[in-house]
Amino acid sequence: MRLLLMLCRTVCRKSSSFNLKGDPVQQQLNRFTWSFAARMGNFLSSSAPQSDIIKMVKDTVSENCVVIFSKTSCPYCQMAKEAFNDLNINYKVVELDQEEHGNQIQTILHKMTGARTVPRVFINGSCIGGGTETRKLKEEGKLIELVQQCGISAAGS
Repeated sequence: MRLLLMLCRTVCRKSSSFNLKGDPVQQQLNRFTWSFAARMGNFLSSSAPQSDIIKMVKDTVSENCVVIFSKTSCPYCQMAKEAFNDLNINYKVVELDQEEHGNQIQTILHKMTGARTVPRVFINGSCIGGGTETRKLKEEGKLIELVQQCGISAAGS
């Protein structure tokens, strides 16, 4: 992955030295390079101490009734969010693809829950699963019951 990123940056630098800045191909290549670099940020980012990330995850889960660890482009993550939105339940969302240490957070969640996939949905400190499980609990009328165990109403959670 690093090699591909370096290659893209090198091509952009070489192309700009040939004065192709106004060239549509060069502009597209630049957009691709920066888009690729942004998506690879989690992979290439520096490592934070694991204990700090574990604490952040545990604090987030314990301080919020509903937490969804998600990725912005994931349809199952959207499914989980829609289940809570349909019931007018507020939730804390952590978009792993927008977090500096998103990959490390996902690894911690894997160790905590036994699943690496997203979303990882927590209610009242317990992982209830992913998007499919969340939708099923909503359809069965059990999702609202779990949220009410936090001691708050659905509209005010």
